[in-house]
Amino acid sequence: MLKIKTALISVSDKAGLEGLVKTLDKFGVEIISTGGTAKMIRDLGVPAKDVSEYTGFPEMLDGRVKTLHPKVHGGLLALRDNKEHMETVKKHSIGLIDMVVVNLYPFEKTVSKPGVKMEEAIENIDIGGPSMLRSAAKNYKSVCVVCDPADYSRVIGEMEKNSGGISEALLTELGIKVFARTSAYDAAINNFLTNNKQQTTNNTYDFPANLSLNFTKLQDLRYGENPHQKAAFYKDESIDEAGVAGAAQLNGKELSFNNIMDMNAAFEIVREFDDPAAAIIKHTNPCGTATAKTLTMAYIDALDCDRLSAFGSVVGFNRPVDTDIADTILKEADFVECIIAPSFEPKALGALKAKKNLRLIEVRNFALGRTKRGSDMKKVTGGLLVQDRDAAFTKESDLKVVTKAKPTKDQLRSMLFGFVIAKHVKSNAIIISEGTKTVGVGAGQMSRVDSVKIAAQKAGPRAKGATLASDAFFPKEDGIEEAATAGIKAIIQPGGSIRDKEVIAMADKLGIAMVFTGVRHFKH
Repeated sequence: MLKIKTALISVSDKAGLEGLVKTLDKFGVEIISTGGTAKMIRDLGVPAKDVSEYTGFPEMLDGRVKTLHPKVHGGLLALRDNKEHMETVKKHSIGLIDMVVVNLYPFEKTVSKPGVKMEEAIENIDIGGPSMLRSAAKNYKSVCVVCDPADYSRVIGEMEKNSGGISEALLTELGIKVFARTSAYDAAINNFLTNNKQQTTNNTYDFPANLSLNFTKLQDLRYGENPHQKAAFYKDESIDEAGVAGAAQLNGKELSFNNIMDMNAAFEIVREFDDPAAAIIKHTNPCGTATAKTLTMAYIDALDCDRLSAFGSVVGFNRPVDTDIADTILKEADFVECIIAPSFEPKALGALKAKKNLRLIEVRNFALGRTKRGSDMKKVTGGLLVQDRDAAFTKESDLKVVTKAKPTKDQLRSMLFGFVIAKHVKSNAIIISEGTKTVGVGAGQMSRVDSVKIAAQKAGPRAKGATLASDAFFPKEDGIEEAATAGIKAIIQPGGSIRDKEVIAMADKLGIAMVFTGVRHFKH
């Protein structure tokens, strides 16, 4: 048990500090502090000695040098059970410091602001704070080091319970936490400076030689993709963007690994559209997607694509869920695992909560970061693949008509809708659309012609007169023949096959209009 006699407090975020300070004062702890923190402590009626008075050396260089002093770091690093260490600190009049309370300059928050200047970023790189934290954490058995305001209550609780003492278990936990925090802090600095260097030298982005990642655990999961796999959910602290990691659960059972994957798939699809949109997801693939004048119409259209597959699905919307759509879901859907949306109107929320296991997920600031590119990462054994997100968006002006038959305006609209959906479907992806609703989806097949067959089978008679979107080129004419057999009248695809001429000739023979995008959307 460590008895706290002297504490050094220097914090950027002063939230919640009052309770800790008053507890330290209650147990007669001497407090050493700096600048604004010292003033706050004194305003609370608690005495605090300035660090400059403690060290006998003034703060200097606009506050850049305050705590970088042997009397600070000697007091933190000295081993209490080492006779030579104790003789040394006594000889140099270095007092022992039993607690350090430090949270760092808000570098991550600063650099997340649009247009932040390099000078401002540099001044928010904390030097003294991480140095104190690391010194204290290295000697965690003798120093209680607190880097997170969320831990104040735990420290207060132990001091109250142990007459001003802290248990070794908590000391160890807090010490370990410091190295996670300083590591993440340094990673954020490295990433910002690396990106800034690239932007100022050649205005292009090159992937760094060393990649530093900063993820914070949001929650443990019951299990992973299967019950025998352990799992947890982490948030990327470098991303200021709406998404599943920042969503709030309003109702239902605990989220599973697979729920989160499917929720993300639904979210990524519906936020592609400005019109009311609905996506119904199974195993990260849409079994139905639509846009319409109302959210309810979009949902019914999406559901009608494949009602059988929609059983046990995750549903995503890009508009607030109102009572009309809530009632429709409760009436029309056999079983829904989860609904993700920007918000839920109170009456709709109440109606949906009647299904106690139905997970309701609210993504606040839904459109935040919609145009950001960012990175997409995929783990492989022993390595990590990093790429730009697939943010390519195809417009009508990007299309090249390659067949004798020209698509109509309605067909162009339908094809462009289907091509957006194809971006979010496992390759080989085939989407059959009628207007702005899917009527058949072929996903994840090893052969493109098989994906066409599956999409056509799902669509049935609805394929007649419909449009077809392919995420990549047709390597042979057989896919075009299958599309024609189903009744498809227009096809959108990237092009680029060595057999494009034969594919185009087949489309001409069968009277199908075809356009090339020049953009592929493989999703592995």
